[in-house]
Amino acid sequence: MKKENNKGSAGVKEIARLANVSIATVDRVIHKRDGVSEKTKARIQAIIEKLNYQPNILAQRLALASRGIIRIAVLIPNVSEETEFWQAPLDGIVQAENEIKQYAVHIERYFFDQNDHQSFSKQVKKLSKSQADGILFAPTFSEESIALINILEKAGTPYMLINSEIAGYDCPYYIGPDIFHSGYLAAQLIDYCIADHQQVLIVNISGEIDNNYAILRKEEGCKTYFKNHRLPNNIISLNTTQTDYASIARKMDRLLKTQKDIGAILVTNSRVSIVAKYLENAKLDNITLFGYDFVKDNVTYLKKGIIDFLICEKPQEQGYRGIMTLFQHLVYSNPIEKKYLMPIDIITKENYQFYRN
Repeated sequence: MKKENNKGSAGVKEIARLANVSIATVDRVIHKRDGVSEKTKARIQAIIEKLNYQPNILAQRLALASRGIIRIAVLIPNVSEETEFWQAPLDGIVQAENEIKQYAVHIERYFFDQNDHQSFSKQVKKLSKSQADGILFAPTFSEESIALINILEKAGTPYMLINSEIAGYDCPYYIGPDIFHSGYLAAQLIDYCIADHQQVLIVNISGEIDNNYAILRKEEGCKTYFKNHRLPNNIISLNTTQTDYASIARKMDRLLKTQKDIGAILVTNSRVSIVAKYLENAKLDNITLFGYDFVKDNVTYLKKGIIDFLICEKPQEQGYRGIMTLFQHLVYSNPIEKKYLMPIDIITKENYQFYRN
């Protein structure tokens, strides 16, 4: 009796024979490469399913080893007390690295100060000369980010943006939240919590605001919700490029002396704990506070009940899936999903202990 073999090269040969195509064509379909018509691809896939074909993993590993080291570069902000948010994506990157380093994949890390334009520009220049096989980066400053994308696309180097897109630029490869709808969701929560006569305060705290797509897009989403639902609440904004507590407290003092009936405050990034500290010190417990990101100080004020809602967007999973997507593309020729949108989670003091970034 002839022994059946539906794995490895024999399996590929049999699939090619039954589909009346070359082995190379079958290989393209298995590894999701271009160059095969939809009709032929469907015929081959039907045969693969019928034979229950499983790729020869050992052969794939040997082929991978013959390629040499694969270098994936990462460009994200430094992790500090002020930018603790970026520890979660970095943890995801490290998790992915530990899983794929056996395949001769090396992760190169580039860090910048997200409040320093020149710091970002310097790292972009290094990165553009690095000859990395793939790049995952946070486009904090748009002009340099677009210049880097142009270099990568000209060189045919795959890349993905993480956590934020670029204002006015339709980037095809992005992993992160739908930022506009994140702000829209925040507004819906606020709507549930305030009366018609109360005002909403949006607080933007960042060393760079005018070019900060993420916080401006969240603000736009929030205001659009109130406009679309024809709500009577007045919305005011407080922008500050001074990120220390004393500066923010002074600005909050001045604003609250002139603006009455503020029922809710939305802080558009992870610095909501600074506003929470102000409300605690000022003994203002009649304002509902909304903010972003599951970082230590935010969780502390969430447990105290000073922050009422945190909106979180799976930053650790962003880092992990960003690296794994590039790895699978570089090794197995899997296509990069153009927009990998993360879930938008609502965290309160009642469910925070069950949440994982």
